[in-house]
Order: sequence, then structure tokens, then C-alpha cells
Amino acid sequence: MFPLTEENKHVAQLLFNTGTCPRCIFRFCGVDFHAPYKLSYEELLNELQKFLKTEKGELILEAPSPPPKKIRLHELEDGIDGTDNRSQNGEGRVSVVEDGSIASKNSNPNVCNVCLGILQEFCEKEFIKKVCQKVEASGFEFTNLVFSVSFPPQLSVREHAAWLLVKQEMGKQSLSLGRNDIVQLKEAYKWITHPLFSEELGVPIDGKSLFEVSVVFAHPETVEDCHFLRAICPDCFKPAKNKQSVFTRMAVMKALNKIKEEDFCKQFPCPPNSPKAVCTVLEMECAHGAVFVAGRYNKYSRNLPQTPWIIDGERKLESSVEELISDHLLTVFKAESFNFSSSGREDVDVRTLGNGRPFAIELVNPHRVRFTAQEMKALQQKINSSSNKIQVRDLQLVTREAIGHMKEGEEEKTKTYSALIWTNKAIRKEDIEFLNDMKDLKIDQKTPLRVLHRRPLAVRSRIIHAMEACYVDEHHFRLQLKTQAGTYIKEFVHGDFGRTRPNLGSLMNVTADILELDVESVDVDWPPALDD
Repeated sequence: MFPLTEENKHVAQLLFNTGTCPRCIFRFCGVDFHAPYKLSYEELLNELQKFLKTEKGELILEAPSPPPKKIRLHELEDGIDGTDNRSQNGEGRVSVVEDGSIASKNSNPNVCNVCLGILQEFCEKEFIKKVCQKVEASGFEFTNLVFSVSFPPQLSVREHAAWLLVKQEMGKQSLSLGRNDIVQLKEAYKWITHPLFSEELGVPIDGKSLFEVSVVFAHPETVEDCHFLRAICPDCFKPAKNKQSVFTRMAVMKALNKIKEEDFCKQFPCPPNSPKAVCTVLEMECAHGAVFVAGRYNKYSRNLPQTPWIIDGERKLESSVEELISDHLLTVFKAESFNFSSSGREDVDVRTLGNGRPFAIELVNPHRVRFTAQEMKALQQKINSSSNKIQVRDLQLVTREAIGHMKEGEEEKTKTYSALIWTNKAIRKEDIEFLNDMKDLKIDQKTPLRVLHRRPLAVRSRIIHAMEACYVDEHHFRLQLKTQAGTYIKEFVHGDFGRTRPNLGSLMNVTADILELDVESVDVDWPPALDD
């Protein structure tokens, strides 16, 4: 059923005569149900022509107001002679038939003066098939998708001009048309294209999908349509570092809301002129949102940094915990890049034992995203068999939100360490027994000298919850420590030239240093433990 009524006829005729396509006419007439938009362009054009015919069977191709655009006799004669005389009504070539009415000789549509062809050829099945071919060739794994489009900002200017035209005409009939009464171009485009995508690819359109198909349209011919707005509303167009042009859609809309109607009409034609060409596709891209893999790692080497150790562009060690894990994940997930994070970090010469340290890896733009529990277990075994320097456990897919549990542990949880201590003075067993009785010792740590290049200068208070000393010989003992997360253990032992107070040396009245350090446990209950 055709959606327009007699009440819409005058507006439809006005827009049709000035070069507006059928779907945009529906939008300006407030047609807010989907079915009419989904008809093919040829069907819509035929139905609209039937609707606009007079009782005598004539199709009127002139707008009485604003100024008439009558088709002059010599123009029609030129058309009959074979030149390509295109009217602005979306029909193509026109000619005079015997009864004096005007009929179409060409089904190729003119370019809409409002949508610049977006609601003409770019929502037909042929274009959707081209996009779907690009999607299928991209190699991404997906079960649903979100389709996003970016339209040229000048479309907002042209829509504003058409709205002012229609508003003026309706005002003559004591009727009104608000900006919000017009169906948004993107809404109409979604109504048409989403079912076509679902049908072609066999998956639903889901606004929350991590897989995005994006198309960016441009229209070079009309790119200067927005420029007059900058002269009238300069404060709306501020340069931004991440924007190539100041004429963004948001900036244009802001200016359109600010400019007076009479000023707009002086600067821009109402109705807007018909362009010669449709929009072009500037970009057509597929991308998958990041997926996250978490687990816990053990580090058994005292010559392995957590992340690549590069100083002044020169690599100091050949590998790192991050790379030994992530290289495998990048390959299997077919991701472009990754971001590694963990619950704290150990120094290059510190081992991480016990249940290991929680870590998470963000895999950027992965092409493969679906893995069974068995496949993840096999991936874990592959990582573990590739190196004797590390081992991972509890490897699993997690959500972005879940990573917050790991980051909480960096400051709020406790960690347990084992250290081999050296003293300059000879000690006896009874000299270290007092350490076992110390509970919740508060220390103040100024940012250590060794990390001052990457951490801001500050004094941080930390708690040594408990210590247990085990005598080795007159210059050595082992010390078990349970501390607040974020405590610098090496600096607590040797004092860092007095930057940590109190420290083990000052408590024992000796010069103390740390020879070996192991992380025994990181008390963060994340990620969830998996059955081996």
C-alpha cells in the first residue's frame, strides 16, 4: 500500500519537482514504517508518479511556489532530438506524448538533491552484495555484525534547506513541520539495508556486535556546501588534532541549530541544487573488536624481563614473558596486535613461583574469535612446551570488564615473597628472631632510584604484614615476607640510600642487601581456576 495520502500530495509534488528522490519524499512526509522504503527504486518511482498524476492523467513537473520551474518548449524539443536533457524530478529524459502529458523515456534516476544518491543506488541489492563480498573475503569469524555508515556532512545542510522549503510551503496552509518530524536519513537507510545484509550473510544485525562493517561515503562535488557556515558561525568549527576537517557532522549540526533561517536562505539555495553525480564510497572496512585472554604465568628464569627490555632503541635481552605468551596468541587468533597487562610486575632477576601472576592480553582486531575449552587448553600446552623459562595456567577467554578484578589486586591485595639476604656484619640466629614478631610494620617509600625514570616522584606508605626469618650462616638468612601489593621489596631490604624508612638494614643495624628474590604468591582470585 502506497504510504502517502492527499494531505501529503502538495509536499510530495514540491519535493519531486525540485529533484528529491521518492525515499527522501517519504522522510519529509513523516513515513515512519519500514515497508515502503524497502521497495525497489523503480517501483517507488512508478508508484510516486501514479500518485502525483492529476485527474486528467497528467504528471505535473513544475512547482508553483517558490518560483516556477516550467519546462520550456525548446528544452523539450532538444530532448526529442536526442540530447540528454534531464529534468530535476528523478525521471531522466522527458518528452511530449500525443495527449500533451509528459512521460519518462529513461528509467535511470537523477541524483537526489537531498541524499545525493544514498537512498537511491546505495541501498539497492547490488550495492549490498558488493559490501557482503568484501565481508566474506575479509576472513573474519563472526556470528552477527553491526553495520555503520558515515555520510558526508553536507547532507545535513541539504536536508536543512529542503526542510525550510517544505516548512515555508506548509506554513502557507497553516501547517507546521518540525525538524524532528522528518525521518532521519540513517534510520531510513538502516530499515532498508539491515534486512538485506542479514539475508545475504545469514547472520543477524546486532548493535552490540563486536564485528563491524563500516562504509564511509563522500561527495567531492558538493564538499563546499558547508563552507558558508564557518563564516557565520566560526565558533562551531574548531580544529581538532584527530580530525582531518573542521566540517564534521557534529560541527555542521551545531551551526545549523544556531544560524537564523533568513541568514541560511541568503547563503544556500532552497531547494538545494541537483548534483551531477552520486556519492562515492571512500572507505569500506571490516574490523572486529578486541577479545581478551587471561591466565596466570610462572617465571622460572632470573634473566627474563616481563616486557621487552629496550634502552635507547637497543634491545638488551632476546625475549620476555610478554612475547613468549603473546606470540602464540597473535598467530592463533590472527590478530593485528596485542596489549599485555598483569597484576604487578617482577624485575628481570626475580622469579614468580606458586600459582603464578595473573595476566591479561588484549588481542586487537582478531580474525578468529571462537575457541572451545579444549582448544584453549591445547593452546596453553603449546605455550608451555615452547619454553622452559615460563609456564601458563588457567588460560581462558574473558570480558573487558572482568580485567578490572586483576587491576584491583595491584594495590589492594597482598603478595608473598622469599628473599635471600646478605649482611655485612656476622649475625647469629637470635639476631633475626625479632623479625618474626613484627606485624603490620608501616614503611614509607620514596620512589626508588631505579624506577624514577618511569615513575613520578612520590612517597608511598606500605605495610609489611608479616616476616619469617630462617638462619643460613653468619652472613646470610632467608626472609619470607607478606606485604601490601606495591611494596618495593629490594628497597625495603637495603634502604635505597635512606629513601625507604624504616628498612631491614636500619632495623637490624647492619648493611643488608638482597641476593635473590622470588614471588611466592599474588593473592588475587582471578582469573577463575580451571581444572587441569
